[in-house]
Amino acid sequence: MRAVQIRTFGEPGIVLELADLPEPPAPAAGEVLIGVEHAPINMNDLYLIQGVYPVRPSLPSVVGNEGVGRVLAIGRGVDHLKVGDRVLVPLYSFSWRERLVAPAAGLSALPEADPRQLAMLGINPPTAALLLNESIDLRPGDWVAQNAANSGVGRSLIAIAKARGLKTLNFVRRPELVPELQAVGGDLVIVDQSGALDKIRATIGDARVPLGIDGVAGQASATIAGVLSESGTLVVYALMSGEPVTIAPFDLIAKRVVVKGFFLNHPDVELKIPSALRETAPLVASGVIRVPIAATYRLTYLNRLEGQQARQRARVKGGRDEEAGPSRRGCGRGDDSAHRLCTDVDRGASTRRDRPLVRALQPTGPGRYAHATRTHPHRRLRVMLGVSAGRVLGS
Repeated sequence: MRAVQIRTFGEPGIVLELADLPEPPAPAAGEVLIGVEHAPINMNDLYLIQGVYPVRPSLPSVVGNEGVGRVLAIGRGVDHLKVGDRVLVPLYSFSWRERLVAPAAGLSALPEADPRQLAMLGINPPTAALLLNESIDLRPGDWVAQNAANSGVGRSLIAIAKARGLKTLNFVRRPELVPELQAVGGDLVIVDQSGALDKIRATIGDARVPLGIDGVAGQASATIAGVLSESGTLVVYALMSGEPVTIAPFDLIAKRVVVKGFFLNHPDVELKIPSALRETAPLVASGVIRVPIAATYRLTYLNRLEGQQARQRARVKGGRDEEAGPSRRGCGRGDDSAHRLCTDVDRGASTRRDRPLVRALQPTGPGRYAHATRTHPHRRLRVMLGVSAGRVLGS
């Protein structure tokens, strides 16, 4: 069985290996065997691979924090699922593999929908739903401010907020995203730049903004806090900037803004995930929540990249290309070392067709990754790893 694993924590483009592992055992009582169809490459996957995420597996370990697949076999006592049902892969069961055994408790059959979108249901939509629950003072018609509005969480939050009768104030980094997010339901979409707060107040007046959602940290936190109404709540759930949270002191002192953190897998939050999934699964299945997908890769794609890198290492080891650097023809197949993806050093050695996946696994700054896309190299979209029971899928 093919799987993507790590033997040590480090940069994803260096430490990921395509491995041939033993088949999982037959499901025991209360378990099911799942054939993984799709698993997204998410920011938290990359953090886990680096070893900086709260979830830290024993090594070597398969990676991949979420995904979707079909039930292939059922253990004794499982009567709420049947073979062929599509289910979410349980969170942090390490989904970048072809098959896995998981407890049946907590699994339920998903509605028919695009499996690539369903693969992203496990983390971002419930995160968005539960973030909206972090203020006890939200009323229909209130505004919720968020940054990273083009992210998976951001797009989910727009849809869920609208379904709850709330309005969203959405900060983005690029002007071309303004009409795009307005089209999916963002009530006010603003480029995060000088003068943004004045523009917001001119638009919404004295309307209540009791909740702010921060996925960026750094100076972006101060912008969200500046928008909040008196005694508003700022919830920090990610740190795309890699910087400490910054807030103007008088927003804390005079406005009495409350700052709190959110982690989906905190024991106090995990118990709320099933209800959040029941709310968000229909929105994903109907297309109300939909995240643009940059590309879908087969597992064998990783094998090809490994072969290219091995050929490059063999050339360098043989005394060629030491001065010139990586060849334009790319890394290739060669020695018996572990399967690995091309690193940033080998970027020039990647073929044009290989570069999107390489970029998807490379850092672009502290805590930031450029997810591959056909339209903009730094757009924060998901890149999917497509696998299936016994065979590999892709687009």
